[in-house]
Amino acid sequence: MKKHILAAALLVAAGSALADDRPALRIGVAEVPPGLEPAQQLSNVGTRVTYSMFDTLIRRDFLSAPGGGGSKLVPHLATEWTRLSPTELRVKIRPGVKFHNGDELTSDDVAFTFAEGRLWGEKRTIPEGPAYFGTLAKVEAEDRYTVKFTTRVPDVLLEQRLASWCAWIVNKRAYEAAGIDGFAQAPVGTGPYKIKALKRDEAIELDAFDDYFMGRPTARSVSFRQIPELAGRTAGLASGEFDIITNVPPDQIATIRKYKEAELRSVVLANSHMLVFDQRGEAMGDKRIRQALSLAIDRKALVDALWHGLAEIPPGHNYAEYGDMFLADRKPPAFDPARAKQLLQEAGYKGEKITYRTMPHYYTNALAAAQIMVEMWKAVGINAELKVVENFQQINAAGAQIGNWSNSTRFPDPLGAIWIAWGPKGPVQLRKAWTSAGAETFTALGQKLEAATATPERRELFRQMLDVFEDEVPGTVLYQPIESYGVAKKVRWQPYTFYFMDLRPYNLSFSPAS
Repeated sequence: MKKHILAAALLVAAGSALADDRPALRIGVAEVPPGLEPAQQLSNVGTRVTYSMFDTLIRRDFLSAPGGGGSKLVPHLATEWTRLSPTELRVKIRPGVKFHNGDELTSDDVAFTFAEGRLWGEKRTIPEGPAYFGTLAKVEAEDRYTVKFTTRVPDVLLEQRLASWCAWIVNKRAYEAAGIDGFAQAPVGTGPYKIKALKRDEAIELDAFDDYFMGRPTARSVSFRQIPELAGRTAGLASGEFDIITNVPPDQIATIRKYKEAELRSVVLANSHMLVFDQRGEAMGDKRIRQALSLAIDRKALVDALWHGLAEIPPGHNYAEYGDMFLADRKPPAFDPARAKQLLQEAGYKGEKITYRTMPHYYTNALAAAQIMVEMWKAVGINAELKVVENFQQINAAGAQIGNWSNSTRFPDPLGAIWIAWGPKGPVQLRKAWTSAGAETFTALGQKLEAATATPERRELFRQMLDVFEDEVPGTVLYQPIESYGVAKKVRWQPYTFYFMDLRPYNLSFSPAS
């Protein structure tokens, strides 16, 4: 008996020693999120952290295509799913999956995650939820490992939604005990890393969750340290203080390529930098002025000057990853300063001041792009000025006229991009920044698109939505930026076309020298 006890103790000790031998992954970021409720932190700052703390029922396999932009759907927390009807989907949950607090994942946790009152419904706690799951009518736990989703209209994209934003599964018991604010500070998911410490405006520290259902994590811990200044992040990469740094602008590519132990890894994002033309602001209610603002922008000059020609200018809010829904005959927003001047004259523009608000560091090259665009607007006769602010609340505060933003293709369909961002449940319409009659037409078309199932009909509805958007110009696409990371050569990790930092065992390992 003693021999068995001694052998067990030696095995435990050996396991502990092995855990200690795993590297700690240290990441330098421009900003850390204030909380970690996964559906509440949908920005690049939030999702790069939460993506490895929480899992979805279905997983989008980004590695199924070169460059980290694959769209193949594969089983994850769910082992299988079956369409019962155009409005019903049955999902089987993987038995034995553990949450960070030791609870087993069950259908009750899934039903709670997608419950009316959390992600949808009039009294929801997640304001952005209906943009992703507004088609839901009911989510039922049929037995311990089976959930049935029912939608109010046929939803051909429900599987994509369940693999996408807002769909990360939370622990019901912990969430109900802590409430949304408490859970955001002490989150409980099923992902490969669990919370150790959240230090607002400083750092987030995670520990490996060794009971992870996909296998033991390859790092013993992960830290995200807030270093707003690029120089501090690059110096930390050069010295070995950081293994990965984020938000490296193109003008630093040559510098990092000189580092002996680090390299650049870049992807074109499934994300477009945008401008929002807020109709509540002075002079912004006339669409001719909004059209002129867009026509005055030389997007190619921005890409060449700021992105070394590496960013892409899409044909409007319309992306190739939509597959059959991509409208290949559309063209990028035009650059036509002569037409811009003509429109300003037709609108009776009398030199009213138009202010562009931006944060300096949130988006790569945001300040430099703003400075260039202000000069482009001045060149066509717009009395433009630049105002640097600290946060989105200040960008969208009273008096807003122009602000910057970004729109991600949350899943590969127009309903996963333009509809989420600009529809009636998106932030622009919710804050009454787009209130003209075109918004009603756009909304009516989008609601038809939500319920349509045939591709030809869906394509035509999307075409009409783009026509309205490009005529109304509540905002405009600038470009799809590249996102570059400085990465220690010892770290084997592929960035994705979202800001997700996937640190699961299949996408994170270390060379033997580490």
